[in-house]
Amino acid sequence: MKIPGNMQTMMKQAQQMQQKLQEQVAAIRVEASAGGGMVSVKMDGHKNVLGVKIDPEVAGDVEMLQDMVMAAVNEAAKRVDDEAQSKMGGMLGGLGLPPGML
Repeated sequence: MKIPGNMQTMMKQAQQMQQKLQEQVAAIRVEASAGGGMVSVKMDGHKNVLGVKIDPEVAGDVEMLQDMVMAAVNEAAKRVDDEAQSKMGGMLGGLGLPPGML
C-alpha cells in the first residue's frame, strides 16, 4: 500500500517531533520543597529523584520528616508533569491541527 507523499511527510515530521519532545522531557529538572524549605527534592523529567536535602532540625521527628519528604516528592512530580505538558502543548500547537483533534 502506497502512502501519499504529503502523508509520509507528516508522519516523518510527527516522528521528529516525538523524538524532540522526548529529549526535552529528559532535560527537565525541577526542585520542590516542603516544610518551609526544610526538605527539598530535585527530580528529572522521567521522575527520577536526583537529590534530597533535609534540614538537620527535622531529622529527629521521623513522622514529620516522612510527611515532608512525601510532600516534596509529590510536588516535584507534579511540576515535572506540568513542564512536560507545557512543552507538549507548545510542540503540538505547531502542527496546525483543528481544535479537538488532541
